[in-house]
Amino acid sequence: MYVGGCWPGECHYTTEGNYHALGTMLIVKKLLKHIGLNPERLRLEWVSASEGIRFAEVMNDVARKVKEIGPLGKGEGIDESTLKFKLEALKNILPYIKLVERERLRVPFNTVEEYNKFFDSDEVEKIFQEMILDKLAVSEIMLLLKEKSLTSREISEALGLNSTDVAKHLSNSVRQGLVRIDENQKVLLPPKMKEQARA
Repeated sequence: MYVGGCWPGECHYTTEGNYHALGTMLIVKKLLKHIGLNPERLRLEWVSASEGIRFAEVMNDVARKVKEIGPLGKGEGIDESTLKFKLEALKNILPYIKLVERERLRVPFNTVEEYNKFFDSDEVEKIFQEMILDKLAVSEIMLLLKEKSLTSREISEALGLNSTDVAKHLSNSVRQGLVRIDENQKVLLPPKMKEQARA
């Protein structure tokens, strides 16, 4: 996918939209990589209205790269049902990701280099892990539990998460009333949430 914008500092409008787009792109690339998709599928290029030849070159290069990578999921060796599951879990937390981006990851830098350095930092990695990837793991757990009750071990195996992380996510989810654990140690959605999940 190609996203184009004015060259930073050269936009006719007084917004910082191209920098916000850059920050968003860097977050989305991290998410794509995390769910197993090639982040090179997504590309941001600066092209002004007067650069028709550059625009054509960029579009040809984007098309070549996507063709080289292959069909979505298949090019990465992800089967269709797994890809659909991962994308649905991600879609379910998009409003939350936007909030994290706005409150914690929107920075007032003036160069592309500063943005790249910030988004490669340990600080952002920690925010990304604790505030986004943990929420994504809970979203995946909820999707699994829509189908049937599972033990924490079954959840761990299905999602490829270690048992400590699953226990942490389940403990937080029980405290928030998102899941409950029955007498057979099966994790399940409360009846009310199960009805909402099916709607």
